[in-house]
Amino acid sequence: MALQSVTLSFLLVLVSLLAAEVQKEPDPTVQGVPRETATCQRPQWDSRLRLAPDRDNYKENEEVMLSCPEGFQPSFTHVKCVREVQSISYGKPVYRVVWRGRDSRGGWVRIRSNVVCIEVLQVVPGTLDISSTSIKLNWTCRLPDTCQHMRATCRLAVPSSPPCEAEEVKGEETLHGQEGTFTCPPLQPFTDYSVTISLPPSTILFSWLVRTEETVPDKPEQLWLDPSTGSLRWKALPSCKGEIIGYQLNITMRSTQDGGFLEIERLWLSSSITEHPLPKYSPGSSYVVTMQGLTAAGAGAASLWEFQTNSSHTPHPLDSSCRGARDVSPSQGTAVLRLHPIAHPREAVREHQLIVAATQNSTGVEGTCLGQPQPFNASQQRGAYVAAVLNLTTPTDFVLGDGTRGQGYHNAALQLGSNYTALLRLIRRSQQAEKFTCLCYSFSVVAGQPPGSWRGTVIGVVVLLAILLLSAGILWLVLSRKRKSLPSKAKEDN
Repeated sequence: MALQSVTLSFLLVLVSLLAAEVQKEPDPTVQGVPRETATCQRPQWDSRLRLAPDRDNYKENEEVMLSCPEGFQPSFTHVKCVREVQSISYGKPVYRVVWRGRDSRGGWVRIRSNVVCIEVLQVVPGTLDISSTSIKLNWTCRLPDTCQHMRATCRLAVPSSPPCEAEEVKGEETLHGQEGTFTCPPLQPFTDYSVTISLPPSTILFSWLVRTEETVPDKPEQLWLDPSTGSLRWKALPSCKGEIIGYQLNITMRSTQDGGFLEIERLWLSSSITEHPLPKYSPGSSYVVTMQGLTAAGAGAASLWEFQTNSSHTPHPLDSSCRGARDVSPSQGTAVLRLHPIAHPREAVREHQLIVAATQNSTGVEGTCLGQPQPFNASQQRGAYVAAVLNLTTPTDFVLGDGTRGQGYHNAALQLGSNYTALLRLIRRSQQAEKFTCLCYSFSVVAGQPPGSWRGTVIGVVVLLAILLLSAGILWLVLSRKRKSLPSKAKEDN
């Protein structure tokens, strides 16, 4: 009985020792893999990764190829699962499953973090530069080994067609290094292009569809007057260099007899309009018509058309001279202008501007008439300025340069030795048009020119004419008496 109890106790101790040993050994399904296990589970990496072959389990040392969506590259392109010894227990190796990846040198290295899809090429934000004739971008490669053979190209996105034909560009460049700038060659304005950066044979790293900026349009090629309607007609411009948003029509009229009178009408017309009635012609006037297309980039080159109206139907030279000034006083820096109101008596607009500009000659009157002069600025005396704003209803003599101030304008003294052009201007504006009517005066402020020189010159001419007439009368009287004395002398001789 005692022997049985001893035997039972020994068995119990042996069982407990065996149980303890079993707990110390690793679980082959968690901490290790027994040697006879020959499969590995699919790794839990980036969800965008594509595995080939695509299975839930892989054999040991089976090579698996990884890929990513276009423009991305996996941190390892080839992987395989292997077993390596984790520890030795009781003289036996305990294995665990690990994944290894092939590096750029072709060797297999232990993968110690998740394999992810990396964006190979990054276009630096804020560096995309688009103009009407070029596209430029800065790029950075995050995987230098992958970027050794990158190529960048510019191509027309869609084939061009008349009337907007664009030449195919041959923009292709091999990119080197980890960063750089790619610029497309000269391009056509307002045209769609495809910019692509790729790896051979057909891996697209970056693709961008972009339209070049607008520029001003070409000038209208066909512009004519329809004699049956008296309207100006033109052919609509195609939107080749930008979306045509309208037309600008300028009509300039000058009198062939009075070059001091100038009227410029500026109209903005819708892009759907291809004709416009011209104003009623004034006899003895010269007309210059210009037509420009408009895009968001501005007005394009102008088509020019001009004609004159006169009874003989023959062109006369245009009198471009301005009216003169009275009583120019160099010592006081003043000149008297005879101003006539431009506005009709029943017109609501009667505010006339008097604009002054120091000029070398009488040219540039049209630009001054259309300009936007500011009040007098002593530091910019050569620029045009508004000397006064007048509410004219009747002809009046205005002293220019008397130094008076009013309504924010300064009628500054004129400078000695300068040539001046003064414009009396009236502006009429509506929603889609504006008309500038100007009367120009030109004069010089010359040293030694006394006040009232204009009147003195006239008086001198009158006196000279009177002396000449008196001398002619005396000479005629003497000759008449001499002729009468000749017959009587002949009789005495006989």
